[in-house]
Amino acid sequence: MLHILAMTEDLQVLENIEIERLTDKDVKWFWVDFDKPTEEETKLLDSYFHFHPLAIEDSLHLLQRPKVDHYGDTHFFVLHGIEPGDSAKVGEINFFLGPRGIVTIHLEPSAEIEDAWRQMASPDFYSKYDHNYVAYLILDKLVDNYFPMLYRIEDQLNELDDAGSEARVRLEIDQVYDIRSALLRLRKTVIPMRDLLYRIINSDKITGVKEHHAYFTDVYDHLLKLAEMIESNREMTADLRDSYNSRQNNRMNAIMKRLTVITTIFMPLTLIAGIYGMNFRFMPELEWHWGYFAVLGAMGALAWGMYAWFRKKGWFD
Repeated sequence: MLHILAMTEDLQVLENIEIERLTDKDVKWFWVDFDKPTEEETKLLDSYFHFHPLAIEDSLHLLQRPKVDHYGDTHFFVLHGIEPGDSAKVGEINFFLGPRGIVTIHLEPSAEIEDAWRQMASPDFYSKYDHNYVAYLILDKLVDNYFPMLYRIEDQLNELDDAGSEARVRLEIDQVYDIRSALLRLRKTVIPMRDLLYRIINSDKITGVKEHHAYFTDVYDHLLKLAEMIESNREMTADLRDSYNSRQNNRMNAIMKRLTVITTIFMPLTLIAGIYGMNFRFMPELEWHWGYFAVLGAMGALAWGMYAWFRKKGWFD
């Protein structure tokens, strides 16, 4: 579906006009949105707008890396956004920025495009800004939508950091790994977007950006903050993971220490039992009337003495 918006020289807003009218002399700038375009509509990218074939191909294939390509006075952008929800699923928006207008393409519904369209529908906005501002507005709304998910992740990490009991930590370690996976997906989106904004604000080829340099720089600052938040949260998940592993190792060491103590106590008892179980004929203790009880008493005293000594040393703590 095509959505067309145009601004005339006398600051009149025209919506959903025929595409052929975009070449009229009274059209100052325009915005054409390809919303889940049909095959016939995608042909307009070549037949009407005459965009570069490589850029058209990239615009119709998802999961391209965020980038900007320059084709003369037309610039092709690939942007990534985060779809609403907790899955950190990546959505893609592509647009062509030319000297007289902007053409956006998205194969799935885009809340960011809808919000930008509603905001630009105000006559006050049209009289003050141009299609380069539309590019900024789309970027800004895409980046702003990264923050809610990161804030949710931070809240989850704060709750996990307050977990005190061993049972709760064992139950929630899987959640820590899920959060690390989500942060990794976010990182693969935010870092390329940050690098893209750096190229945009420092490029001499995109002349329209200079007029709105402060706005694009603000988006870049947001991406820097997002990158710092992601790294901070990844470090926190690493700390939680290391804390869990440390607790597990300490618990295993305590168990092994107790088992070692028990084994050590039974070693001399096993030796005594082995000696008197050899059944030699000439063993004086075997003929003694109280020999059995004396050996049991000696084994009990030895076991108790070793237990008391180990406990005094703190091996059972």
